Amino acid sequence: MAKERAMSKKTIGIGIVVVISLILIGIVWGSYNNLVRFNQNVDKSWADVQAQYQRRIDLIPNLVNVVQSYAGFERITLTQITEIRSRWQTTQLPEERVRLANQFESALSKLILIAENYPDLKASQNFIALQDSLAETENMISVVRTRYNGAVREYNTATKIFPSNIVANMFGFYEKTYFEAIPGAEAAPRVNITV
Repeated sequence: MAKERAMSKKTIGIGIVVVISLILIGIVWGSYNNLVRFNQNVDKSWADVQAQYQRRIDLIPNLVNVVQSYAGFERITLTQITEIRSRWQTTQLPEERVRLANQFESALSKLILIAENYPDLKASQNFIALQDSLAETENMISVVRTRYNGAVREYNTATKIFPSNIVANMFGFYEKTYFEAIPGAEAAPRVNITV
């Protein structure tokens, strides 16, 4: 009888260890899968941001050509836009693309302000159509940036809360960077043109 009790206690002890092990494996497994899912969502959101940036980059040569035909002497801004566009297409680093996108937005704002000083240009159907496409693209960029930041927030939260923070550290899931506006982005650019 004592032998049966010892066997029973041993079986119960093994059963408890097995149940606890299965629970821990389930927690690690679930946390890992959630982190992968959140990471994939961040990557997809970033791809959406890049797609909209690429759409904007693709619109620019047409816009530049239309503006250039009216404002031939505004070469500095037009050259800057072209150079930024070229660098955008050759880099793959997300941080560099964000930096170039911010530079591009500033130069693009100047281009639009330059166009305001040319009434014939503002009345051009080509310019109006391109400006409308650009405005639509800018709105889409704003939406996808917001979605990207939401995906980053979910992912970063998952990497910091218990117990998934332990799993994140074990498997190399590190905090992602939010998309932030450049300093001074709240102020409209000033362009002085003397005709």
